[in-house]
Amino acid sequence: MEVGKTRTRWPGATYSRVVPGASGRVLVVDDNKVIRQLIRVNLELEGLEVVTAADGAECLDVVHQVRPDVITLDVVMPRLDGLTTAARLRADPRTRDLPLAIVSACSRGEVEAGVDAGVDAFLSKPFEPSELVRVVLQLVHGRGRGQQPGSAGDEGAGPGGGADGDAERAGRRRS
Repeated sequence: MEVGKTRTRWPGATYSRVVPGASGRVLVVDDNKVIRQLIRVNLELEGLEVVTAADGAECLDVVHQVRPDVITLDVVMPRLDGLTTAARLRADPRTRDLPLAIVSACSRGEVEAGVDAGVDAFLSKPFEPSELVRVVLQLVHGRGRGQQPGSAGDEGAGPGGGADGDAERAGRRRS
């Protein structure tokens, strides 16, 4: 697990007070270090705390210590993939309502499996950093659970919200 050196201390029972004024905490789960760093930098620039994990198994190991507001998951990862991780997070009463976003190059089948697992948002790789920030901030601020980013009622979202059209349609079917 990687923790931003200038923004966080690890471990600590008062984790939420480490970064005064932070607007939320995100656990970024991806097996590609470059992608983790790209996501981290973009979210930290928006004032979010970011903790990273290299796969789903590590995510499940640290999620209760980190207590994130949102988790982003890649789909294809070693040890434990993103869809299985999402299903396990939904099965745990402590993380059942935690907003989850898949950030991955998903097939239609993976999107449908993600919807079935309870994923709240999908962002296709390669992604625009501004779209990543928009989706994560919507989830952090409580507009994600049960409402797809880019759907009616989200200010500033254009048609389709920039996310994959199949994912958007799949998310609306679940709502």
